[in-house]
Amino acid sequence: MRTPSLLRSPRGRGAALAAVLTVLTVCAGDAVARSYPFGPRTRSVNDLGNQFVPFHARLWDLLHGRADGGLLLNWQSGFGTSFLPDLGTYLTSPFALLVGVFPRDRIDLAVYVVTLVKTGTAAAAMTWLLTALRRGRGREWLAAVLGASYALCGWSVAEAVYNPMWLDGLIAFPLLCLAGEWARTARRPVLGTLLVTLAWVSNFYTAYMATLGAALVLVVRLLPADGTSRERVLGLLRAARTVLLGIGLAAPVLVPVFLGTRHAYPGLTRQFAPAAWPDVAARLLPATYGFFSPAVFLGTGSLLLACALAFHREVARAERWVWPGLVAAVALSLQWGPTHLLWHAFATPNGSPFRQTFVLSGLVVIAAWTAVAEAWPDRRALLGGGGLLVLIAAAAAPSELVTRWTYPLFAAGLVAAVCALALVRSSRFAVLAVLLLVGAQAGQAAATTAYADRQRLDRLDDYAPWGERQSRQAAAVTRADGWPRYRTDPGAEQSTANDPLVVGGQGGAYYSSHTPDVTTRTFSALGGGWTSRGRALQSLDNPVTDAVFSVGARVHAPRDPHQVWNRPDGRPVTVTRQDVPPLVTVRPSAPGASGWGRSPFRNQEKLLGTPVYTLPTTTLRSADGVVAADRNAYAYEVRPGAYTLRANCPAGSEVFLWTPDLFGTARLGGTGELLDVRGDLPARRAGMQPLGPGAGQVAVTLRAERAGTVPHESVGCLDPGRLASAVAGLKHTGATRITVSGSGVHAELPPRTRGVAVLAAPRIAGWSCDGRPADSYLGLVAVRVDGDRTTVDCTFRPPGLRAGTLAGAAALAALLAMTFGPAALTRVRRRRARP
Repeated sequence: MRTPSLLRSPRGRGAALAAVLTVLTVCAGDAVARSYPFGPRTRSVNDLGNQFVPFHARLWDLLHGRADGGLLLNWQSGFGTSFLPDLGTYLTSPFALLVGVFPRDRIDLAVYVVTLVKTGTAAAAMTWLLTALRRGRGREWLAAVLGASYALCGWSVAEAVYNPMWLDGLIAFPLLCLAGEWARTARRPVLGTLLVTLAWVSNFYTAYMATLGAALVLVVRLLPADGTSRERVLGLLRAARTVLLGIGLAAPVLVPVFLGTRHAYPGLTRQFAPAAWPDVAARLLPATYGFFSPAVFLGTGSLLLACALAFHREVARAERWVWPGLVAAVALSLQWGPTHLLWHAFATPNGSPFRQTFVLSGLVVIAAWTAVAEAWPDRRALLGGGGLLVLIAAAAAPSELVTRWTYPLFAAGLVAAVCALALVRSSRFAVLAVLLLVGAQAGQAAATTAYADRQRLDRLDDYAPWGERQSRQAAAVTRADGWPRYRTDPGAEQSTANDPLVVGGQGGAYYSSHTPDVTTRTFSALGGGWTSRGRALQSLDNPVTDAVFSVGARVHAPRDPHQVWNRPDGRPVTVTRQDVPPLVTVRPSAPGASGWGRSPFRNQEKLLGTPVYTLPTTTLRSADGVVAADRNAYAYEVRPGAYTLRANCPAGSEVFLWTPDLFGTARLGGTGELLDVRGDLPARRAGMQPLGPGAGQVAVTLRAERAGTVPHESVGCLDPGRLASAVAGLKHTGATRITVSGSGVHAELPPRTRGVAVLAAPRIAGWSCDGRPADSYLGLVAVRVDGDRTTVDCTFRPPGLRAGTLAGAAALAALLAMTFGPAALTRVRRRRARP
C-alpha cells in the first residue's frame, strides 16, 4: 500500500504529527478527568448538552431521512420554526456530517469525535501555515509542536471544547492567513476564495474574528516585503477581493442567519469589563480556569520562543519587533472597550467576553515560529525570553486563578524547553530535545484539559449523555407518534431544553440563539415557561394549549435524576392522549382585539375561541395568617417562606396555577402532588401548571425560596366539558386532510368554508399562504378563506434566502469571470487577429 502523497513531504508529515499529538493530548486530559467517554463524568455542560448535541441529533435525523421537516422548516421544535438559521449557526461545518456514521443513541460520542477531529485539523492547518510563511527546512517537527500548541491553547480546551462550532474558527484562522499569503504573492485565487467561503459557512461568528486576525497578519507580511508600494497595494486589493467573493459565495447561508438573529427574542445585554491584569497573566500559564479572562495558555515552549524573538539577533530587526508589537497590540485590544466591540461585531457577547482569544494565540505561535524557522535562538535570546516569561509568571501571582499545580507545571515546562533548545543544536541530542519539547507541551496541555474538565462541571449546568431515560422517552414518542394528524409532545419533565430534537416528537420546547421573538411572546402570553431570558422555551403542559396546537399525545417522564436538585421520582414513562383539532382550523373571523391581555387564562380562551375558565378571586396568606401585601394592582409580594393561596372553583373543575415569578414549590391541598415552580424573572419564567381536580374552596400551599410575586389571578378553574365542546366545534370546521413537508403545509377544507384558516404554528417571518404573506391570528399563521376555495397552501421560506442566493450567484459569476475570463478574452483576440 502506497503512502499518500501528502504524507511523503516533510510539511505533510509535520501536519499529520501535529494532528495526532493534539488528539492524543486531548484524550489523555479527558481520561485523567474521567470525562465522557473515558469515565462517568459527563462532558455535556452548558450549551453543549442543551443546544449542540440536540442539533447534531437533528442533523443525524436529516441525514437518515427521519426528521420532521427539512433544511428550511423544523416541525419538531417550538411548534414549527425556521431551521436554516440554526443550520448555519451550529451545523454547517463539513465535520458535522461525521455524526451520520454513528448510531443514533451514540450521538454524544459522535459530537466528541467531531470535536477531536476539528481540534486535530486546526493543529494541522496551523502547522501547514507556519511552514508556508517560512519553510524552516529540517524543523518541520518543531512546526508540528507549535501547531499542536495552537490547537491546544487554553481557549480551545477550556471554552471552545463545549462550543464545538467555535472550533471552526480555530481552523479558519490559519486557513485565512494562508489565503492572505496567496493573495500577497498572486497565487491560487480560486482556492483562496473557497477557503474564505468554507470558513464563513462553517461558523460566521468566529470566521469574522479570524478574518480580522488574518488581515493583521497580511499587513505585517507586506510591511517588510521587497517590492514597491504599488505591489503592496495590489496585494491588499487581491486579499480584499478574495474575502468579498468568499463571503459572497457564503451568502445563501449568511443572510438567513443574520436575519434570523434580527428576528430572535432579545437576549441579555452585557457591559464589557476588562479582566484584571494578574488574571490575564495567569491565563498564559497551565492549569488555570476563568470564565471572564482570556485563555491564552499555549505551553511554556511556545511562549518561551515568542518571548525570545525580540532578543534573537539572527532574525531581521524588522521581524524582531513587528511580530512582538502585533502580539502586544492585539493583547491590549482585548482589554479596551472600542476594540472589544470591533472584535465581536459591535455587540458584547452574552457570556465569555474574550472569544477572540484564539486569534491572539495564533499570533503568538507565528511569532514563536519566526524565532526558530531560520536559526535556533542563542543563549542571549533564551535568557532574555526566559526572563520575560518569568516576569509574566510573577505578575500572575496575585491572581486567584493560579492553582497549586500552575507554577510546578510552568517551571517543569520552562526547564524542559530551555534544555531542549540548548540541546537541539547538537545532532547527538536531537531526539532528546524533541522528546523534551513534545513531552512538556503534551503534559501541560493534558493537565490543563483535565483541570478545565473538572472546573466546568463545578461551575456550569451539565446534562447526562444518552442513556436509559432517553431511550424510554424516545420509544414512548415513537409509539404515540401520529404526525401530521396530531403532534406528540415529549413532555414537560425535560432532560435538555431541546428534548424534541433528542427524543423526537413535535413539541413546544426549543432553545436557540434564533428563538423567534413572536414565538417567545406567544408562549409567554399563553402561560408558557422559559429560561435563558426567553430563548429556551419550555413545553406548554396544558389541555387548552394542547387543543390549540393539536397536541394529541403527551409523554410524561419522571424527573431527570441527573439534576441533583430534582427529588427522587419512581414514576414510569407514560403517555396521555387527548382529542384535538387538526393542524389547520377555521375561525369565523379575526379576533376582535389585537394583542394579548395580562391573564394567560383569558389569552388561551381568546385563541381557542371559547370561554373555558373560571377565574376566582384569590387570597394569599403567609404561614402566620397575615394577608400578603400587594406589589401592585396585579400581584402579591412574597418573601421566602410558606403561604396558602385560597380560591373557589366550580364543581368538576381542573385547577391550574400560574405564578411566573415564584421560585419554590406548590401543592393542591395537603395531599396533592408536590410540584416544582421555577420562576425568577427576568432570567426564568415558570410555566402554568396543572394542580389536579378541585371544587368549592381550594387551598394551594406555596413555598417561596426567593423573593418574588404571585399574580392575583393566579388560579384558573378549567371546565373540561366546555373544552370538549370547543374542540368538537374546531374539528367540525377544520381541515379534512393535511399534507406537511419540509417547507410548508397543504390543507383541504370542507366545502363552502368561510372565515380565517389558522395553522397551529407561530407566525414567524417567512410564512406565506396562497402566494401572499400570511396573516397573523394572535401570533399564529392565518389566511382568509372566502368559500370559493377548498384548499390552503402555506409555504415557508426563511427571510434572506432569496437575497442570499442572488448574492451567492453574483459572487460565483464574478469568480468564474475572474478565473476563465482572461483566457476567453485571449482566445477572442487571437481569432480577431487571424486574417
